[in-house]
Amino acid sequence: MTENSFRIISSEFVVSSASGKDTGLENFPHIVFTGRSNVGKSSVINSILGRKNLARIGNTPGKTRLINFFLINSSFYFTDLPGYGYAAVSLAEKEKWAKMIKEYLYGEKNIKMAVSILDIRHDPGEHDLSLTELFESLNIPHIILLNKKDKISNNVLTKRMKAFNNILQARSSASAVIAYSAKDHFNREKVLEYIKTASEGST
Repeated sequence: MTENSFRIISSEFVVSSASGKDTGLENFPHIVFTGRSNVGKSSVINSILGRKNLARIGNTPGKTRLINFFLINSSFYFTDLPGYGYAAVSLAEKEKWAKMIKEYLYGEKNIKMAVSILDIRHDPGEHDLSLTELFESLNIPHIILLNKKDKISNNVLTKRMKAFNNILQARSSASAVIAYSAKDHFNREKVLEYIKTASEGST
């Protein structure tokens, strides 16, 4: 990074909540992270923060069952929403998660940006597309991170980026669609620029 680049100076887990209400959180901006249960959401959060295991990484998808809040630079929050689409979870549990996510998104007025994390190797599913549409309906700016770039060649990368842009142009008005790798932190600085803009309230 250059001397004037935005930096993550501090990050800490604060609280888990079923709704985001009554948490005692300061009136700071929220940046929301969403994604399917097996997309590497916790790994992406850790990569962006420059931490190894602040967001817990489990071998079993669907490990995040509550909304987890992390205080960043003592001035804004990363909000880690429960992963969706995990087949082994009961229908009742899926409905509970969906209600939890919607209550938070509709009720929290300090959300400045959402980060949708997808697997670059697979086309977005209906859950992914519906969530980006929900962000738009709530006027929440959002970017899309295509994680696991390290698992494909550069030739395949070009094809996958084109495929995503073709699919998303009809269903999403994301500010950016960014190839990402939680493993080698590919495009981390680019993502940090969006986080800087959102956390400073200039979205």
